[in-house]
Amino acid sequence: MRLRYRYRLYPDAAQRQALARAFGCARVVFNDGLRLRQDAREAGLPYVSDGELSKRVITEAKKTLERAWLGEVSAVLLQQALADLNTAYRNFFASITGKRKGPKIAEPRFRSKKDNRQAVRFTKNARFTVTAGGRLRLPKIGDVPVRWSRSLPSEPSSVTVVKDAAGRYFASFVVETADERLPQAAAEVGIDLGLTHFAVTSDGRKIDNPRLLRRAAKKLRKAQQALSRKVRGSNNRKKAVVKVARAHARVADARRDFAHKLSAALIRDNQAIYVENLSVRGLARTKLAKSVHDVGWSQFTAMLEYKAARYGRTFAKIDRWFPSSKLCSACGALADKMPLNVRSWTCACGATHDRDVNAAINILAAGRADRRNACGDPVRPPLAVARVGEAGSHRGAA
Repeated sequence: MRLRYRYRLYPDAAQRQALARAFGCARVVFNDGLRLRQDAREAGLPYVSDGELSKRVITEAKKTLERAWLGEVSAVLLQQALADLNTAYRNFFASITGKRKGPKIAEPRFRSKKDNRQAVRFTKNARFTVTAGGRLRLPKIGDVPVRWSRSLPSEPSSVTVVKDAAGRYFASFVVETADERLPQAAAEVGIDLGLTHFAVTSDGRKIDNPRLLRRAAKKLRKAQQALSRKVRGSNNRKKAVVKVARAHARVADARRDFAHKLSAALIRDNQAIYVENLSVRGLARTKLAKSVHDVGWSQFTAMLEYKAARYGRTFAKIDRWFPSSKLCSACGALADKMPLNVRSWTCACGATHDRDVNAAINILAAGRADRRNACGDPVRPPLAVARVGEAGSHRGAA
């Protein structure tokens, strides 16, 4: 499995200046390539190929006075900037022709030096290395100090140096990792995601919603107010912008840490995990938008999915239209209505349900029903896993 390992960088003043030069050169090459293709389309000329684009935007541009400074940075990061442009165009074409699933992708746009995120990528051709002293050696930048929070599992194939809106620098390594199969676990769990509680499991456990953005609202409001009082274009305003960005970064870091710890615990303790396939984008258009963005469901489920694949667990999403809240987990009766203000209810069979726990139990049952066939065998067995028994009907299994 290919994963990213991210570490904090601490470049000195000269290295920050060199990185700013690298960000700018990569941005200019990307924009020049995009402009060249747009001009060709408007003039009715054929689509500029990848090789021709590299020749005109990098090789020939370096020979001109206007772009001679492109030679001050590694040629690899310039090629990677064009590779990003080519990938963006391929995704755009695949989207408009229907070959790519999901929401439509817009045409590539020009990059700005005012973008919150600046990044450049170095591949093996750039010969970046980790020195014996634990520093990251980048071509034409130098040996940058790294805070190694954990060791790399294998030799990285590329590294992306990122500067975020808070002015922090990170190195994101791409590495190939072997799957680490965890011991078989007997437990399986269904998870109902919500706003009152972040998650409610089918065994009755309720995990509180940390509400990280709400808790930081006071500090964020003060930082935003201080920013609004600064004169546009002044150095004090630039400092205030960084303070606001750092406040938001702390919230994002805390949310990511919470999701990592919770997803790791669920993957470790359960053989199969089932969640509801929520329409986060649709819920973000409602009056609950701020709370929906704060809770971070998509980030959490994405972590569950890749960790399940890495550690040999089963992960599945249940159809969002499945009536998990209105269905009695005891007798299977379906209630006519179930308003959001109803947190507990009693079925005609006499069973009393907590709304969220009942939904989690139904999600677990639906996940098991979709994954198992009549003989208890997986419907889509993973590779190199022994089957439970010969697949067939109940009569054949008997």
